[in-house]
Amino acid sequence: MAKGTSFTRMVAARRQRSSLSHGQKRCRSGGGEILLTSMDHDEAKPGFAIELTAKISGALHIPVIASGGAGTMEHFYDVFTNGAADAALAASIFHFKEIPIPSLKKYLGDRGLPIRIVH
Repeated sequence: MAKGTSFTRMVAARRQRSSLSHGQKRCRSGGGEILLTSMDHDEAKPGFAIELTAKISGALHIPVIASGGAGTMEHFYDVFTNGAADAALAASIFHFKEIPIPSLKKYLGDRGLPIRIVH
């Protein structure tokens, strides 16, 4: 798969298209947010796809949720600051308790990012 392309699952078929044009089409059709998952980064933990996230976030007027690639707390900081993501999603690092959620929230808050703390 070429970098910057997206897949859309349509019943039994998959179509490949530019991630940006796909996001723009979803915006025009009333999409409320984009869940942007990098298949190249997912489960590998090299960090989020920062360049792609920044490109999509900068071009769309709806929130972008970055997904795929989180392996460290720094990866989250990077996707919010350099990737301009509105939110970030991770699974395995939390399921396997590699990074406790309260520690991540403290880390991000200590670096000036607005974090909601729930008690």
